[in-house]
Amino acid sequence: MEWNRNYDAVVVANGEFPTHEVPLNILHNAKHVICCDGAVREVHNAGIAIEMIVGDGDSIAPDMRQEYADRLCVVSDQETNDLTKAVHWAMARGYHSIAIVGATGKREDHCLGNISLLLQYARSCKVNIFSDYGVFSAVYATADFPSFERQQVSIFNLTPHVAFTAHGLRYPIENRCMRQWWEGTLNESLGSSFRLEFPQGEMLVFQTYEPK
Repeated sequence: MEWNRNYDAVVVANGEFPTHEVPLNILHNAKHVICCDGAVREVHNAGIAIEMIVGDGDSIAPDMRQEYADRLCVVSDQETNDLTKAVHWAMARGYHSIAIVGATGKREDHCLGNISLLLQYARSCKVNIFSDYGVFSAVYATADFPSFERQQVSIFNLTPHVAFTAHGLRYPIENRCMRQWWEGTLNESLGSSFRLEFPQGEMLVFQTYEPK
């Protein structure tokens, strides 16, 4: 599969810095890199040009603050986290296709919060979260997903009263409501694509880079 989908920008969150080749390639080939303030040092050490650093300013080290003083946007709003501040900054600059890396790992509460926020961002732009294991997507109605045989797929239905059907997966899902997050996990693609059919709702889909 072609994972680098010509994103306008990459946002680097303050989770675990990526080590897998997919998010690293996306990051190194990015035209525009926006960092949350806590991610600056690792991006700097990787030799990647930073367009802007966005956050509330409490996580950037003094030496990095000094070096990037001309590229630091401090947003004091405490109603949003630094990832949301960075994504909003990117969208305000006309970057409507965004890859997020570094959003997982480290503290589990931050990780869950960052993944759930994908549903908010995806209403305004094309956006995916790339971890070291796979990619998260948000969908709101029937959608098709490029895939490959034996790709591992997990579906998280955030509107549990909405029934959906899945085609092209090993374990059948037929007009089913899933009221617990785990119920749609650990499925497997049978071929080059799969489809989720549902009228309207909120779902997160995770696809691995490697087959099982």
